[in-house]
Amino acid sequence: MLSRTRDRRVVVDDNGHVWRVRPAPKRTSPKRRVDLRLLAPALSAWALAAATLGTGARERCVAALGLLALGSALAWWGRPRHRRGHRPALWAALCLCVMGMTLLAAGAADAQRRAGQVDDLARVQAVGRIEGRVVGEPIDIGNGRNVLRLKVESMTARGVTTREAAQILVVGDQRFAGLTWQQPISVLMRLRPADRAEPILAVGKPLAAPSLRGGPPRVVGWSAYVRERLGHAVADLPADAAGLVPAMVFGDTSRSPPELTDDMRDAGLAHLSAVSGANVSLLLVAVLPMLALVGVPRRGRPACLLAVVIAFVIVTRPEPSVIRAAVMGSIGVLAVLRSTRAAGAPALAAAIALLLMVDPWLARNAGFALSVLATLGLVLFAAPWAAALAKRLPGRSPVVAAALVVPMVAQLATAPIVVILQGKVSVVGVPANILAAPLVAPVTIAGLVLAVLSSVGLPTGPLAWLPGAPALAIAEVAHRAAAVPWASVGWPEGAWGAALLAALTIAGLLGSRRIAYEAHAHPGPAVVALTLVLGVTLPVGSMAWPPGPWQLVACDVGQGDALVLATTPGHAVLVDAGPEPRAVDRCLRRLGVRVLDLVVLTHFHADHVDGLAGALRGRSTAAIVVSPVAEPADRVAAVHRLAGARGIPIREAVLGQEFAMGPLRLRVLAPVRRIIAGSIPNNASIVVSAHSGDLDALLTGDIEKEAGAALRASLAKSPAAHPHFDVVKAAHHGSANIDPALIAMAAAPLTLISVGADNDYGHPSPRLLELEANLGSTVLRTDLSGDIAVWVEGEHVLTRTTHR
Repeated sequence: MLSRTRDRRVVVDDNGHVWRVRPAPKRTSPKRRVDLRLLAPALSAWALAAATLGTGARERCVAALGLLALGSALAWWGRPRHRRGHRPALWAALCLCVMGMTLLAAGAADAQRRAGQVDDLARVQAVGRIEGRVVGEPIDIGNGRNVLRLKVESMTARGVTTREAAQILVVGDQRFAGLTWQQPISVLMRLRPADRAEPILAVGKPLAAPSLRGGPPRVVGWSAYVRERLGHAVADLPADAAGLVPAMVFGDTSRSPPELTDDMRDAGLAHLSAVSGANVSLLLVAVLPMLALVGVPRRGRPACLLAVVIAFVIVTRPEPSVIRAAVMGSIGVLAVLRSTRAAGAPALAAAIALLLMVDPWLARNAGFALSVLATLGLVLFAAPWAAALAKRLPGRSPVVAAALVVPMVAQLATAPIVVILQGKVSVVGVPANILAAPLVAPVTIAGLVLAVLSSVGLPTGPLAWLPGAPALAIAEVAHRAAAVPWASVGWPEGAWGAALLAALTIAGLLGSRRIAYEAHAHPGPAVVALTLVLGVTLPVGSMAWPPGPWQLVACDVGQGDALVLATTPGHAVLVDAGPEPRAVDRCLRRLGVRVLDLVVLTHFHADHVDGLAGALRGRSTAAIVVSPVAEPADRVAAVHRLAGARGIPIREAVLGQEFAMGPLRLRVLAPVRRIIAGSIPNNASIVVSAHSGDLDALLTGDIEKEAGAALRASLAKSPAAHPHFDVVKAAHHGSANIDPALIAMAAAPLTLISVGADNDYGHPSPRLLELEANLGSTVLRTDLSGDIAVWVEGEHVLTRTTHR
């Protein structure tokens, strides 16, 4: 007997028992899956464009026509017959046609930019007067130099004026620092050719100051005014907030303190202050709840988000990188809107192909690769991960879940490219991004509101703290994350390292559920396996850094010197500061140095003094001792400005002068006299002997053979001044311009060479390495070993490095 109710089935058997059976499940619409098939043509076109960027325009056009012809033939052969066509053939035809169109566009663009006389004149390094517009604002690269990109409109050379459509890179002096985006200028310069695969056609060296040909367009002036008013509105905030708010709102990093910029980069947060696809995605995700609050229907939200993107591009200036980021960021948001997730991959494929046709040089652009990978990660994982996370959050908020998931996905997806660029994997990047993610929307939205209010002349006052407070919190996250000794893990460089990291990431994503199940079912073996993995991958030297008994550390600061001598706990003496503030600051932070009892700047070259701001950052400093030769003048002035701003006295070194700080004793051994041969600043380097406990060290600055011979003669007259050294810091990064007799006199069991990887000077020289090997000295180099710690125990000189 069978009876039915509205919501269940009831079965009564012959014995009178009632059996209730669950109703059949309701039919639900199938989930929309991400269709990745259209990515194949786009990725194929991208690979072909990257491989052929250095070839000529004619060759590319011929190859493109062949691909289009082959694709058309294949499409005709696989055309629909009756009801269905030959789908694999049609798919292959689409790949060939997209590749052909991309290659044809690249060839046409290359032919167009080479149509004038810029290319021919650059090959012979000719001089001409160029008229054009600034399309990339000047960037200070140090030594008083500024680089900018110039869109050439016309060029006059050898009595001929031609119309041009090329871009050149201008390397000018301080007279070019004040130029603004889209400003028309005229300048006389000498040209030289650039790499054929680069978007710029030539590199120009100006021979005169630029002549202005009018002002930029009104929209540029309006954009500059809005930026200026926002900067004025946050000017009274702490320095980190005053720099970070304009950077996160408009990508204007001109006000950011250098230490904040460095720490944001180390913490994996630099994308927040740059115009990137991930940044645009975060902006749009922050706008989504506002649209929901005002009652915008789901179908109308993409149009509203598009309007936000257009406004963002206008304010941040529509350069190619901004437009690329806006396109990729908009597609990424499709992955967040669950109803449009299925359209994300086809839209990404179309965007890749379209952007490559418009700007073929994006094919080898790291920023383009980062944007594509970040967007692909959002398309594939943002919506399902956000939905899974929302179920575990209080209130099950999808907006909060999306804000947490977006930076995590972007960080994982872009890791292989970051490895190629940096040669290391950020360990703190994901947690730092997760901590900063909830703060991005308040900074961005409140910053935009503040910019609007200040632009129309309304008083802002305390309103500046609305974006300023969360900006300070983000800055604090950056500072603390960058201070972690194991903030990044060394990784194999190049394509193999990127492929290895990509393979491990994919394996982790595909097997995450199985791994979690096995770890829960077998916790003991899981702990052992995790310990083994960490032991193999994490840098043991960095984890145990600094070694407890360290007396001397040669910091890895690239092509420059920075040596730290321990005095008392938390105190040290710094000899030279390296070429950049970030590197020396990180080294001192890892060593726990809070107070500098003395700073010795052996001479004023950039690779020894440009990092001084980082060394002084957050540390009290008793005094600075400098070389008596005040050259070059710009570096001398910079050192005096830094010291004057902090009230630090500067003293010139005196031969024979001694300093005592705790167990450390320093003695000035050079310069013995002024030497006019060779490099005068190098030969005027301060040379010091350091005695600390059982350790005796000789630090030779950048002296060359002339000063080396003078030092050797001076030491020979006073044998007591040169004890048996345990360690010698090789002069001038291991240069071949040495005095071999001085090397033999000061022979030590250990020689340190502070040198940058892949430098252009050939340092260290084979001559020096051979000489040290013949003397039986062990050579350690910062480019191979990282930071090098040295100490003496009994009769043994011990070392530990941050690189295994």
